[in-house]
Amino acid sequence: MARQSLVGQVADELLDRIITGEFPPGATVPGEHELSARHEVSRMTVREAMKTLQAQRILSVERGRGTFVNPLNRWASLEAVLRAASEGKNEAETSVQLIELRRMLETGACELAAGRIRDEDIRTLHSYVDSMRAAHEVNDVAAFVEADLAFHDLILHASENVFVSVLFEPLHQVLQKRRTQTSAVREIQEHAIGHHQKIAEALESRDPVRSRQAMDDHMQQTLDDLKNLVLEAK
Repeated sequence: MARQSLVGQVADELLDRIITGEFPPGATVPGEHELSARHEVSRMTVREAMKTLQAQRILSVERGRGTFVNPLNRWASLEAVLRAASEGKNEAETSVQLIELRRMLETGACELAAGRIRDEDIRTLHSYVDSMRAAHEVNDVAAFVEADLAFHDLILHASENVFVSVLFEPLHQVLQKRRTQTSAVREIQEHAIGHHQKIAEALESRDPVRSRQAMDDHMQQTLDDLKNLVLEAK
């Protein structure tokens, strides 16, 4: 196996151990000797793997003390952060922060979309709301989530800001997983349908302020539902 692929393999396994909580923030990771024995690779390979994680600010070296795991909010790798969001143990905090991110980006995207969205897109938004209602009636969570994600994705693209879509694309898998968890609660489905209807109507009015407020109200309700109907129920 090529040395570079071995470096990636060692870095990936160490990252997995960090994400699963074996090495929480502030913990010292094993030294080169222990890791080289575990992976049956040279110490040079381990050293390069550690440098990879240091470059991503997942690890930091304190001379004379060792190599430590940094808090998640210091990590510089989006891929690593998304892995932590998908697989990590701190699900509650991650879910709240994901909604906070959505709120910052989607309210602005909705405001922009109000002045740029096409008539056919408005009709499509209403059709997605109809699909959510139909899925709710038969308790088809997968179909509900699919229509929900498509609704929001259309608004992001209707903003006609290329950076918005690019920023959201890597989040799709995490969003789908979180939506499936929250949408399993029928009361949350009911709230979502009402707010999506109001967002579609606001965009149809072409009023940027009303559209931004409608999306912000939806994000607040999503956060409230997460805290009151999902996290407290666990």
